[in-house]
Amino acid sequence: MKILTVEDLVRKFSLKVLTGENKLKQQIKQSRSHRPGLEFVGHFDFFPTERVQILGRKEITYLHKLSIEERQMRIGNIVKYHPPCFIVTAGQEGLTYLTQYCLEEGIPLLCTNEPHPTSEFITNLDDYMLKTLAPAIAVHGVCINVYGMGILLRGNSGVGKSETAHTMIGRGHRLVADDIVVLKKLSPRTILGTHDGKTKEFLALRSIGLLNVVRLYGRKAFQDETRIALDIELTKWQKNSLNNELDHEAKYTEYMGVQIPHIEIQLQPGRDVAGLIEAAANNWLLKQQGYSAAEEFMQRLESDI
Repeated sequence: MKILTVEDLVRKFSLKVLTGENKLKQQIKQSRSHRPGLEFVGHFDFFPTERVQILGRKEITYLHKLSIEERQMRIGNIVKYHPPCFIVTAGQEGLTYLTQYCLEEGIPLLCTNEPHPTSEFITNLDDYMLKTLAPAIAVHGVCINVYGMGILLRGNSGVGKSETAHTMIGRGHRLVADDIVVLKKLSPRTILGTHDGKTKEFLALRSIGLLNVVRLYGRKAFQDETRIALDIELTKWQKNSLNNELDHEAKYTEYMGVQIPHIEIQLQPGRDVAGLIEAAANNWLLKQQGYSAAEEFMQRLESDI
């Protein structure tokens, strides 16, 4: 798991530092922010103290309406829990009292430079923290986005993963990562595929060399990340190992406890591997919508009996 600090948030969102310049190395361990509400009226039973605290227009307006004594009490009750930082959004002003308390307690107080809506900022912040702090592993393979869905191509070195990805790019699909694919677990059912930064936009082809797909084919040939929907393994052709059953039994590959549908495609001269991958993607999408070609075929047979 990557270490995330307050300083990372300052850089990512161009935040202005009002207090706590010497505390920006403070680590953030929770991937969700918190907008205090009940805490301002004295309820702290479920106060998530390890989360980044967001103060928007509603919170600041409420504090402005309090008397000086009550405002000091409300703020004092919260800052004593020492959250990683406070971020003020929506261009709020008149924060002298909040600045004083954060300064005394050594808590970073940050504010957005632009008056973005608080809900929009929280969405972007939580998305960034969730992806940064998500458990991650690196696997050998290629990740591509086909018809809006992420596909992980795996197989032994030299089997043709990168060449297949190059063909897919020519058909209008997008490269996400080549050689090293970083998988991040965002939820019990969601795996995100991305690159490691070093190989971003690069595709390595044997006998050709390293290609920058964005420089060659334009921005549409690449995207940073995609949700993995299918795990496809490219293998060498084995005679008599494939059958023609109407519907194969579903198989899965597990990554960090998340099961991803698995398909094996055997390679042989003349097989349109890119076309098979597109067919697999479209078939998976249809199954998500509740349609099965095998079931419809069996129903037609039964109707003739």
